[in-house]
Amino acid sequence: MTETRPLALVTGASSGIGFELARQFAQAGFDLLVNAEDDRLEHAAQRLREETGASVRAVRADLRDPAGVDTLVAATTGLQVDVAALNAGVGRGGAFVDTDLTDDQAVIDLNVTSTVRLAKPLLRQMVARGVGRMLFTSSVAAMMPGSFQPVYNASKSFVQSFAQALREELKDTGVTVTSFMPGPTETDFFRRAGMEDTRVGSAEKDDPAQVAEQAFEAVMKGRGKVVTGSLKTKAQGVADKVLPDAAKAALHRRMAEPGHGDG
Repeated sequence: MTETRPLALVTGASSGIGFELARQFAQAGFDLLVNAEDDRLEHAAQRLREETGASVRAVRADLRDPAGVDTLVAATTGLQVDVAALNAGVGRGGAFVDTDLTDDQAVIDLNVTSTVRLAKPLLRQMVARGVGRMLFTSSVAAMMPGSFQPVYNASKSFVQSFAQALREELKDTGVTVTSFMPGPTETDFFRRAGMEDTRVGSAEKDDPAQVAEQAFEAVMKGRGKVVTGSLKTKAQGVADKVLPDAAKAALHRRMAEPGHGDG
């Protein structure tokens, strides 16, 4: 880390949207503190160093575990985090009565609990300085009852509400809060969620670089929330504002029900 360059913290940065977000910040002159729980993190960090010239510190920690959150928070000691992108997340597809409770709990632990546990100390530091930006990765799923993906969608509804509430609380502090809502994106998400045999899992998806570029622009402009990705995803975001919940739940079932990947 250098004293002359701003610092961005990005979680879930080993691949996908998180890696592309980190690249956006590095290309804009930020040094990076990147986190993920998997063994691809150091390779991702090295790529970012070589491609952008940024100083990159990698902190491998599993944020589903409170000890992992504490490890990442400890890594910020003595540093000024100018932007924090809380991006790490996981999903689990399938009927709620069939999925393992441990898998459902892991979704809550990462998407909800770690988000709160990280946001608290980071925002306190920013508010004390009177400056900072926080970016939350929400999802268009936040606006839809998630049939066959109920815990994930509910977790993103939490993130979305949480982010917008914090934005209002902090509006006079010099700290901005932004949430972005990607649609289905070409990442490891659907494989890890066990959703490759669903319509959404097998369909064409958005480019994570495009999603990250739009999210980066939003947080740097201090916007409140934005749907990111393709025109199709943006249109879905508009439709989700007006469709009744029952219609959205039925639509989500069509996209997420297992065994319909080519249907």
